[in-house]
Amino acid sequence: MGNSKSCALSKELLEDLKLNTRYNEEELSAWYKSFQKECPSGRITIEQFQTIYASFFPDADPKAYAQHVFRSFDTNNDGTLDFKEYIIALHLTSTGKTVQKFEWAFSLYDVDGNGTISKTEVLEIVMAIFKMINADDQEDLPEDENTPEKRTDKIWDYFGKKENDKLTEGEFIQGITENKEILRLIQYEPQKVQDRLKEKKQ
Repeated sequence: MGNSKSCALSKELLEDLKLNTRYNEEELSAWYKSFQKECPSGRITIEQFQTIYASFFPDADPKAYAQHVFRSFDTNNDGTLDFKEYIIALHLTSTGKTVQKFEWAFSLYDVDGNGTISKTEVLEIVMAIFKMINADDQEDLPEDENTPEKRTDKIWDYFGKKENDKLTEGEFIQGITENKEILRLIQYEPQKVQDRLKEKKQ
């Protein structure tokens, strides 16, 4: 237990994360400290991840969305995230580079991991997103997207897909690159996530 890795970030991991995220050394060290405190085993379970997510959104129910986010970052399917997977998850869901973000968004919506997205999968994620939007904000949504079903129909129409069609990753990324409306509709406003993360760090 006496080695430096147990209480501090290794140089290699620090450099790797600085390169692949927008976080600086100070931020990464702060995240690592709180990660170690919350998860002394060095791994985070889905329940712990949901609890952390819930603390970002006290006025909503992010459990289902957090579960999908967790699934999309648990790359080796072992039911836990290590510090690197956790930080990349935070980075991509708030400040990630566009292409990486779109690839991640595809894996988020590809619920069964079969390489394509169905309309049912879109609805599942959109329903999870709606649970994170408080009732007042839901009332302010436009008439044609104020329920998960309406929003899903709108997304599917933008992609020009029929009810039982499938979306490939290429089509998905092309669609959201060419149409900012699709991008807006498929995500929980990342600015809100960023604001909550900033609040948590202070």
